[in-house]
Amino acid sequence: MNFNLFFFFNSILLGVGLAMDAFSVSLANGLHETRMKKGKMCEIAGVFAFFQALMPMIGWICVHTIVQYFQQFEKWIPWIALILLSYIGGKMLWESLHEKEEEKESEKVTNPATLFIQGIATSIDALSVGFTIANYKLPMALICALIIAAVTFIICMFGLSIGKKFGTKLSGKAGILGGVILIVIGIEIFINGVI
Repeated sequence: MNFNLFFFFNSILLGVGLAMDAFSVSLANGLHETRMKKGKMCEIAGVFAFFQALMPMIGWICVHTIVQYFQQFEKWIPWIALILLSYIGGKMLWESLHEKEEEKESEKVTNPATLFIQGIATSIDALSVGFTIANYKLPMALICALIIAAVTFIICMFGLSIGKKFGTKLSGKAGILGGVILIVIGIEIFINGVI
């Protein structure tokens, strides 16, 4: 395959498709943390974009080196996403139901450890994209991954902005809604991966 309009269009579409889980989690993060600063929003979107670019490249490398081992691992992807997102969503629900309104947001949902887990959970299904781009040479695979990252970043910033806006209007219920969204995303990834 060569660099052409179809390649760029296909890469953008891959980015949009892969970014939907990250968009939903960004929305939930914005709902939960309505006073988030622009720098924090860029950090969150950047983490999601990084993992959305990294996972297809790992998949691409696996196709070109250890494909038989990757195929064994692929059946566990839906389980991993379900467990990680259910844990984060459940934690968000618990905190929203048991913390007082006046307590400060010292342990935000977007602390580095949680953000790392969210990044992996929302992008782990992108490992399979390595099979989709397996016929690309390394430079094309890297450019495709960078396009996916850019699209993910933009979509996540949009999700965070929407979440912040509606989180302010929903006040105390935003954390509950955000937790439910994360759990539903985990279940959706699991169902799509198992069926």
